[in-house]
Amino acid sequence: MDKRLNSLDWTFIRAFVAVAEGGSLSSAARSLQTSQPTVGRQIQMLQDNLGVTLFARRPKGMELTDDGARLLPFAQQMMEAAGKLSMAATGAEANKSGTVRLAASVYVAHYVLPSILADLRRLEPNIQIELVPSDATENLLYRDADIALRMYRPDQLDIVARHLSEIELGAFATKSYLDHFGRPQHPNDLLQHDLVGYDRNDLIIRTMRDFGWDVAPENFATRCDSQSTYWELVRAGCGIGFGQAQVARRDSTLEQVLPNLSLQPLPLWIAAPKAVRHSPKVAAVWDHLIAAFTA
Repeated sequence: MDKRLNSLDWTFIRAFVAVAEGGSLSSAARSLQTSQPTVGRQIQMLQDNLGVTLFARRPKGMELTDDGARLLPFAQQMMEAAGKLSMAATGAEANKSGTVRLAASVYVAHYVLPSILADLRRLEPNIQIELVPSDATENLLYRDADIALRMYRPDQLDIVARHLSEIELGAFATKSYLDHFGRPQHPNDLLQHDLVGYDRNDLIIRTMRDFGWDVAPENFATRCDSQSTYWELVRAGCGIGFGQAQVARRDSTLEQVLPNLSLQPLPLWIAAPKAVRHSPKVAAVWDHLIAAFTA
């Protein structure tokens, strides 16, 4: 066996795949829950061990070299194989106890899941939950998570997915803001108000343009791409924003604006690798989430 393989650290492979898929050291550090300098050192050590340059630095991040592109599929296969090994071990567990890793969007993790997981803990005290709030796409086959809640239907092979519900969306503002600036009576009135929008994400702009409104980023007085921070800006009174109606209606300081405004709902899917889906602990969390979101 090549001596270089004996000196390879598994964390180097994980870092290589994370940087390649995320496009930058910072993105990889977030997905691996470590620091950017640590990822940088791991990449450098892997390059030294292999005797190749895997990435070229670019103004907007890290770009694979020809050698990096050639070696990436093998590193991804190693990640997938390790994930399958872990999943096979989990699937063989007979007891309904242990840790289940659950990935969900930052917004859902912040505003929706805490009460659901509190109920789960009372029902299943032997199951521990690792909640991963992330708007990135965790790779279930790499075992980044045992269960993921998605706003789209996963299409990976060896993944079990089920449609949970359609999440109603609406326009909301604080009652104090509306008392001061007035309540829109017609959709076009929205353009006369302070709007809370996204920064680089153009979802709200595209949706409003579908309604016939010619809007640009400058039409939004406050902008932020972080879902949870975005919602806190609405709750603080920065203007009218858009969010999940069920969450907003639990907040007595908020009022729905133009309740007849027809917004496309968000689909919610639950997904898990086939290899772990029916292990007792994963099955218990899966069933609890289905019951909670379809109630």
